[in-house]
Formats: sequence, structure tokens, C-alpha cells
Amino acid sequence: MKTYVVGGAVRDDLLGLPVKDHDHVVVGATPEEMVKAGFRPVGKDFPVFLHPQTQEEYALARTERKTAPGYKGFVFHTSSDVTLEEDLVRRDLTINAIARGDDGALVDPYNGQQDIKDRIFRHVSDAFAEDPVRILRLARFAARYPEFRVAPETNALMQRMVEQGEVDALVPERVWQEIARGLMEQKPSRMLQALRGCGALSHIVPEIGDGLAVAPVIDRAAAAGLELPVRFAALMQALDVAQVEQASKRLKVPTECRDLAVMTARDRGSVDKALELDAAALVSLFERCDGFRKPARFAQMVAAAECAGGASPGRSELLARALDAARAVNAGEIAQRSADAPQQIPERVRAARVQAVHAAIGVKGRNDDQS
Repeated sequence: MKTYVVGGAVRDDLLGLPVKDHDHVVVGATPEEMVKAGFRPVGKDFPVFLHPQTQEEYALARTERKTAPGYKGFVFHTSSDVTLEEDLVRRDLTINAIARGDDGALVDPYNGQQDIKDRIFRHVSDAFAEDPVRILRLARFAARYPEFRVAPETNALMQRMVEQGEVDALVPERVWQEIARGLMEQKPSRMLQALRGCGALSHIVPEIGDGLAVAPVIDRAAAAGLELPVRFAALMQALDVAQVEQASKRLKVPTECRDLAVMTARDRGSVDKALELDAAALVSLFERCDGFRKPARFAQMVAAAECAGGASPGRSELLARALDAARAVNAGEIAQRSADAPQQIPERVRAARVQAVHAAIGVKGRNDDQS
């Protein structure tokens, strides 16, 4: 029995990047031998075990055979006679098909080290075409390693996969998982570029067209270190509300991301001209966005809008100051004073908020008595 570190740990070490997780391949062992050695079985589709001390994953070397469209249609084969090279040839990219033995020696049968030096994403074999998730993974890697380019033959292979409908067989949850991870990488626009280059973008997120308009927007969100909901809202900001809801429903986007994207699409224009709004209009904006109950989400919406339209000096500060002033109004106290006219409570609370915002922003509002 021999064990090797494989995949991302070897790749990132060769790139001089921090290594977060270690995946291991075991050659020459059976499941029974792994259990006897103290490993705990956890794999559902094929034998994967957790090390008794480190809890790192150890997978038996395997081969696989495509049996149906999509990314779930595989039959896996593991046995003690499967070689390391047979296991590595089934991996997606050459840069992920390098193994390191216990003695530190590298096993690189598909020239992944050279592709790392040349900064190229290249598929290991035609088995790449059997799993459409690999298109999404490559696009995500493009966002993580923006200095890499896609090999022409790999891009051509991905184009054929798209034409053959493999991308259309992906389940929404997996598509969203990879898009979300790509949005959180260093340069998300490179993900869109890779998907556009092979024709997959129009199948995955057709609402954003070629993605060129939103590319700098999501890169600004990434450069600012903003959270995933903000980055998704930045991706969707140029669409109308119906398009955002359509894309979110198709991709099964989490509620937090969907709601912020809808809000940003609806109210980005008001944020853009916030410096021109009077106190009443600002209070109306806060009401639409539920800013009194969820000020942090309102701040996220402002951040997404500013990624799209460019930050304007003093705009986010004014909005934050105005919202703080409006939220400081004691609605309960006003309700108590209005016990004789309960139907007037909402109007009086709103009037107090408008007055507080008017005082906070330091300018004479226009039509402050209007909603």
C-alpha cells in the first residue's frame, strides 16, 4: 500500500501558494485493509476514508466509466491493482494530476509541472468531456488564477461539450455552487470570460448576455472583499427585477443572495442619485428596502450599487447617516402619544423620521411633506 498527496495541495505548493487541504490517493489497498488500519469509511460513490489522526481524506485509486449524460452518470471501479497513473488520467486538468509520494518525489505523467510554469489550463484526457462540471471548475480556476489561460484544444473540447448539450444536463444546485465559488475568487470576471469563450455562459446565465458589462463590476466587488450576496447583486445589477428573479429561480439561488440582488436592481437608481434626494425620498428608499429592520442588508445594497456605478464622494456616508437618524426615532414613544388617534401612528412616525433625516443631512429638503 502506497499513499500520495494529489490535486490542489501539490498544485498550490508548486505555485508557491498556501496549501489549505490535503487529498490523498491510496494505491494497492482494499477497503478492508483501510478499515483494519484504522481509517473510517465516508465515501458514498466510491471508497473514501478519513485518517484516524489527521481526519484528512484518503481515496482508493479508481477508474470510472461514463454511463449517462450529466455529471452523475458514472460507474466507479476500485481495486488494489488500479495504478496511480490510471487514477490521475481521469482528473480534469494536468495541473491537478500531479502526485507527491511520501518521499517527496513528484509523479507527473501528464506534464502538469510544465503547464504550471506556462500558466496553462489543459485537460488531461478526453475523459474531461464526460463531466460538464469540469467546465465550471475550469472557469472557477480562471477566476482564482487569473494569469492562466485556457489551452486552445481544451477550449475546443469545451465548445463541443456545450454543443452536445452536456452543460444543459447540469443540475441547478451544482451550477450555483460553482458560480458562487467563482464569484468569491480573486478575479471573477475571468470566470465569465472562460464560460463565454466556450459558449457556456449563454446557457448558464443568459440574462447577463456576454458578461462584458458586469465584468468590471464584479471585479470591483472582489477587490473590496465584499460578501457573496453583494457580489451576486453586483453581477445582476444591470438587469430588471423580473430578470433577476428568473435567473435566481432557475439557479436556485439562496434567499439572501436573491433578495439583495432584487433590491439592488430595483433601487440602484435611487442610490446613484442619493445626494440629490430630499429627506422624504430618502425615508421612502429606506422603507422600500426594509432598512429600519435590516440596516446591514441596506449597507450591502449600497455597496453593490457603488460597485456598479462607481463610488461618489460622500454618498454612502450620507445614506448611512440618514438611516441612522431615521432609525433613532422612537416609534413606540410616538405610538404612546398617539393613543387617541391610532390610525395616525404610521403617518406621525414617518413624519418624525423625515424630520430626523432632514436634520441629519444638513440640507433643506424638497417636498419633505410628500412621500
